[in-house]
Amino acid sequence: MIKGTEPLSDLIRRHFPQIAEVKLQEEIAETGKLMHFSAGEVIMDYGGYVRIVPLVLEGNIKVMREDEEGNEIFLYYIKAGETCSVSFTCCMMHKKSYIKTIAEDDVVLIGVPIKHVDEWMTKYQSWKNFVMLSYDSRLFDMVKTIDNIAFRKMDERLIEYLKEKAKANLSPVITATHQEIAYDLNASREAISRLLKQLEKDGMLSLGRNRITLNTQKV
Repeated sequence: MIKGTEPLSDLIRRHFPQIAEVKLQEEIAETGKLMHFSAGEVIMDYGGYVRIVPLVLEGNIKVMREDEEGNEIFLYYIKAGETCSVSFTCCMMHKKSYIKTIAEDDVVLIGVPIKHVDEWMTKYQSWKNFVMLSYDSRLFDMVKTIDNIAFRKMDERLIEYLKEKAKANLSPVITATHQEIAYDLNASREAISRLLKQLEKDGMLSLGRNRITLNTQKV
């Protein structure tokens, strides 16, 4: 739990040990701002200019992508101890955001003004390493998403989605409506409901009212 009285420098050291230089920690603490977002709140929308780089301290951020017809699909989660690599690209190239980020649950983050991002790349080795590792992690997530869409059937995509959601929330119990899941997977609610009922019959999960409990022995 994040305490409002805890110095930002202590939060950085605790949640981002990979950001190693003390001077860098101090600069982030001096320039960064502690920000809170409620579950369901849009943090960054499509077409907006990126003003900050988020260092997530608590909660999970859902990343979505929209096609030309306005259909959205879930890409991945940004979890505590991580950042959004897309924000690095957009801010350094002065591009508008091509993703939308939404607070999956209550989120606390440190917002770092973008003007420092490029400067720190040459000034601090640990920041450069942090940025590169973030890119690598997100690229892996994107490849997984592409593989899921291209090579997996919808039931396999659904299971993978539920596993990622459970992993992000550190619980096998998922609170979501069938419509919300269908929206994230760009599928019909009827198809998702049918697949969930089949997965329940197969013993992989149990269904409740807006609640799904994964059977960790089988999933």
